[in-house]
Amino acid sequence: MIEVIATEVIAINEKREVRSEKRRARKRMSSTLLEVTRASHEEVERLERLIVKELQNEPTSNKERLYQSHRVRNMIDTITSTTEKLIGIYEDNDNARKDEIAALGGQTATGINVFSAFYDRLKEIREYHRKHPIARVVDANDDYEALLKEEPQIEFSGEEALGRYLDLHELYYQYVNSKFGEFINSKSGERERIEYSAYVDVFSDTDKIPRKMKMTRQYREYIANLLEYLLYFFQRTEPLQDLDRIFSKVTTEFEENWSAGKVQGWEKKDHQENGHVPAEHAIIDLDYYSTVEELMEVGPERLKEALAALGLKTGGTVQQRAERLFVTKHTPLEKLDRKHFAKGARGVEKNGVAAVPQEDGDSKEIALMEAKMKKLCDLLEETIARTKDNVVKKQALTYEEMEAEREEEETQEDTESEDEEQQIYNPLKLPMGWDGKPIPYWLYKLHGLGQEFKCEICGNYSYWGRRAFERHFKEWRHQHGMRCLGIPNTKNFNEITSIEEAKELWKKIQQRQGVNKWRPDLEEEYEDKEGNIYNKKTYTDLQRQGLI
Repeated sequence: MIEVIATEVIAINEKREVRSEKRRARKRMSSTLLEVTRASHEEVERLERLIVKELQNEPTSNKERLYQSHRVRNMIDTITSTTEKLIGIYEDNDNARKDEIAALGGQTATGINVFSAFYDRLKEIREYHRKHPIARVVDANDDYEALLKEEPQIEFSGEEALGRYLDLHELYYQYVNSKFGEFINSKSGERERIEYSAYVDVFSDTDKIPRKMKMTRQYREYIANLLEYLLYFFQRTEPLQDLDRIFSKVTTEFEENWSAGKVQGWEKKDHQENGHVPAEHAIIDLDYYSTVEELMEVGPERLKEALAALGLKTGGTVQQRAERLFVTKHTPLEKLDRKHFAKGARGVEKNGVAAVPQEDGDSKEIALMEAKMKKLCDLLEETIARTKDNVVKKQALTYEEMEAEREEEETQEDTESEDEEQQIYNPLKLPMGWDGKPIPYWLYKLHGLGQEFKCEICGNYSYWGRRAFERHFKEWRHQHGMRCLGIPNTKNFNEITSIEEAKELWKKIQQRQGVNKWRPDLEEEYEDKEGNIYNKKTYTDLQRQGLI
């Protein structure tokens, strides 16, 4: 297998060398700087057209999509390098371009002689063809068209399956063999390690790891390796994505949140919960204590926090801690014996104010790596979900079953691509079914799909078949048309497709509603003292005349 891959790589390199040799042959006559400029512009334009042509082709499988993306990426890189070379030519720092333009104009030390420059150039061209009489014109289109048929070499492990799944086994072993990768079993009370399937679920959630563990060198190496792998995997599966722009946006947002103390898992208010007590709360004002015995009343934990904030040793009994802290009342920290300080302790400022620890810079760097890692996990969300399903499925299969399934998937992809390449025979222009093929003719006749219904309210839109026509009265297109006419889309207007008919029916409905409308002047009843019943109009008239 390795020999086959090596042979393919050698063949691809030989093809590239042949193409490079052809390009050099085309540029032998392009010795002048202006000709190099013209050839570079031509190459950029050809590559741009090739990219457009490549992206117009829809890939039939995941493998073809990867190859297409990497081919486009290689062409973009070539355009970038050629453009940078053109920028250097146009900047003309050595005045070579300016001198060449002057020479073409016939400018010499003695003056301007256009004909002399022309004949000198003609002499060079004839001399070249005399030395190379069998030189032929090479069609550049054939050379560039070969780029569209090239299969880039993309390195994927067997577990990754051409970028369909993540391969996190190395990172999993690094995680479970660390202190921050262990958890305490609630039943047995013993430290245990999670399975690989559970790790795929939680590897992106670093907020549950205590901040004290995050400050270790072991965690720093782990998060750096995790970020490096996700970055490498994303570059292989999505080569057309601009990672620099994505990370630039992530860094900008991170800097704003960090300065405000709102980075998730690194909030300032969480320092004490993670075992880091802010120095301003841990420092004890010794002016209020005159003896060691008074200082002992503060308690062992408070003394330990105060000693840690000053960088002193925190061990020993309560009295030893109080004595060690009480020494700092009259003796500056700079003059204390080194034996009082803890290993690796940072210096502190005077007047009992703790200096900014060097860990702040380390914690910011680790937090930034976590932010980038989470962004990549968001971009690879579908891949992570597929990886979870694949891991769970593999746990229930034997090795033989997994190999058979893998071969079946490869065969299915090849079959699908071949089926899509074949032209579908559909002379009757039948509608397509769920499988992408024309439905049977008897089904076409059964549903009356050959019968066309037009609806003027829907903008003369055609509906094929009685079922689709009846259903469309409740769909958005018909509702929008009725709303534009100012008519409510009720059951009364079913089967009405003409605008004039809909308006006439709406007028009749409004008139009918007007006849049946309740009229209070004639129908509202009033009763006088004698028990006579009148309508509102009669009662009002009699009351005005004073008869009631």
